[in-house]
Amino acid sequence: MDEIKSIGVIGAGQMGSGIAHVFALAGFDIHLHDVNAGAIDQAKGLIDKNLGRQLLKGKITEEEKASALAHIAGAPKLDQLSACDIVIEAATENIELKKAIFRELSEVLEPGSIIATNTSSISITALAAVTDRPDRFIGLHFMNPVPVMKLVEVIRGIATSEQTFEAAKGLVDKLDKTMAVSEDYPAFIVNRILMPMINEAIYCLYEGVGTVDAIDTGMKLGANHPMGPLQLADFIGLDTCLSIMQVLYDGLADSKYRPCPLLVKYVEAGWLGRKSGRGFYDYKGEVPVPTR
Repeated sequence: MDEIKSIGVIGAGQMGSGIAHVFALAGFDIHLHDVNAGAIDQAKGLIDKNLGRQLLKGKITEEEKASALAHIAGAPKLDQLSACDIVIEAATENIELKKAIFRELSEVLEPGSIIATNTSSISITALAAVTDRPDRFIGLHFMNPVPVMKLVEVIRGIATSEQTFEAAKGLVDKLDKTMAVSEDYPAFIVNRILMPMINEAIYCLYEGVGTVDAIDTGMKLGANHPMGPLQLADFIGLDTCLSIMQVLYDGLADSKYRPCPLLVKYVEAGWLGRKSGRGFYDYKGEVPVPTR
C-alpha cells in the first residue's frame, strides 16, 4: 500500500473527474486521460469548482485546494499512464469499450501495476480476462457524486489476488470512505437493489399509475428518500440505467429485470436526463419541469 503513489484515471467525465478529485485531495499524483483532450481541461475546471465548494463549506483549506490541483496532470495519450502504480478506468458503461481500453492499457502499463474498473454492473472477471494481469485486476465502484458519497463497492474477480484486494482496501481507507465488498455478480450490491426500483418507478409511469411528480413525491415523502426515483434516474443518466438493467436481465435471465419499454424509448430519443437537458424532467429552465 505504501508503494502506491501515482494513479491513472481513464475517462474525464463526471465519475473520472470525481475520482481524480478525491485521490488528489488525499495526496496522490493523478494522471487524467481521456480520448477527448478537451474533456481533460473541462474536468480540471469542474474539480476546481467542486474544491471551491468544499472550501466555502469549511471542509478543506486554501492550501489543501491548491495542493490537490497541483497533484492533477493531464495525460492525453494512454502511454502517459505507463508508470502509474494503479490505473482506474471510468469510461462509459459499455463492455466492449472497456475491453478495448484494457487491451490497449495492458500493452503500455508496467507489469507490476494494478488495473481497476469503476464499472457499476459489468463482470469483473470478464473484463480482467482480456488483460495480461487478471490477478492484479479489481472493481472499485465509486458512488456519484464521488466527493460526497462515502461508499466504495470493492469487487474481486475470480482471479483477483489477496494482495490486490488489500491494496484496494488500503486505497479506500486513505480516502476516508467505507468499503462494501461484493461478489462478482451482475450489478453487484447497490445497483442490484437500486436499479430494479428505478425501473419499477418507470413502469408505474409507463402504465399510468402516477405522474412523474406523483411518483417522486410519493417516494420522497412516503419512503423518506432524499430524491425521487425518476429524478435520480435523470441524475444517473437514463442510458446508464438502461445499460445496468440490460446487464441484470441478460446475466440473471429473470423477467423481473426486463427494462421498461419507456426507458428504452427515452434512450432511443436521446432523452438521457440531466446531461442531455431532458429526461423525466425538462432542464431548460431554472427549475426542472416534469415531462409527463
